[in-house]
Amino acid sequence: MGERPVISRQDDSVLAVSVGDVEIFEYVHRPSTPAFEGPKPYLHPVRTLAGDVVTAFRPHDHRWHKGLQMTATDVSGENFWGGVTYVRDQGYVVLPNVGSMRHDSFGVVPGGFTEQLSWFTEAGENWVREARSFVVRDVFEDSWTLEFSTSLTNVRPTPLELGSPTTNGRELAGYTGFFWRGPRSFTGGEVIAADGGGGEDMMGKTGPWLAFVGHHDEVDRSSTVLFLDHPSNGTTHWFVRSGPFAAVNPSFAFHETVPLAPGAALTLRYRVVVGCGAWDRDRLESYVEANPW
Repeated sequence: MGERPVISRQDDSVLAVSVGDVEIFEYVHRPSTPAFEGPKPYLHPVRTLAGDVVTAFRPHDHRWHKGLQMTATDVSGENFWGGVTYVRDQGYVVLPNVGSMRHDSFGVVPGGFTEQLSWFTEAGENWVREARSFVVRDVFEDSWTLEFSTSLTNVRPTPLELGSPTTNGRELAGYTGFFWRGPRSFTGGEVIAADGGGGEDMMGKTGPWLAFVGHHDEVDRSSTVLFLDHPSNGTTHWFVRSGPFAAVNPSFAFHETVPLAPGAALTLRYRVVVGCGAWDRDRLESYVEANPW
C-alpha cells in the first residue's frame, strides 16, 4: 500500500486531497459557475499518482461538463445538469428550469469527508437534500481509488420523477447522475468493460465495471480510469463515449424513470480507480477480482 491520503488544502470554496506530494484532486464545493451551467460542486483537476490530469473542465462543446460531478438531467422537469433541456418531439431547447446545488456543510471520516447539500430549482424551491461521502482508499504504487456514495432525499410534499434525455425520447442519450468528462487528448481512447465488453457498444448496456484508457498530450504517458458500480444500485446502465469526446456515466435512469416518493431516498455507490499507464483487460480483471466490494 502507498501513502495515506490527507486533506492538504481547504478554504471557503475548495477542498484538496493529496497523497504524498501529489494533489490527487480538488473538490470545488462553492463554484463561481454561471447560472445557465447549473452551479454545483465538482472534482477537478483529478490526477494520477504520476501527476497527470484525467478530467476536463468547462469544454467548449458542453460548458456545463466539469470534471467529475454528481448531478441529474431531469428531476420532474427541472434540469440540474446545466445547459439546454431535451424535450420530447422538440429536441434541445433553452428553458427557465436550470437548478443549482448548494453546499451546506462538511464532515470528516477516515480517508475522506462527507458533505450535505441542497438542490434548488431555478425558481428557488428546495426539492432535494443530498448526503455525499468521499473516501480515498486502495492507494497502491500506481493507482488510487475514490469511493463515492450519495443519498438523494425528496423533500417536496409530492413525488419526484428522475429521468434522462432517453426517457424523454432521445435514443441512447440516457445520461444522468455521476458523470466524468475526460481530457480532450482522451478522445478516441479505448473502452474496456466486464465480460468481454468494450467500445461504444457499451452505450446503454449493463455491467459491473467499465474502464477508459486515454493518452496524454505533452508527456509520454497514458492513464486508465476504472468505474465500478455497486451491486445494490440496481438500475445502472452505462453512458459512454470515446468520440467526439471522452465521457463515462453509470446512469441511474438511462432507459426508465426512477420515482422518488416524498421523504424517500435514492442511494447510490461507485468506485473510481485512477491508474497510471494503459491497463489491458487482464490487468483490469485482476484488479477487480483482487479488490471486490
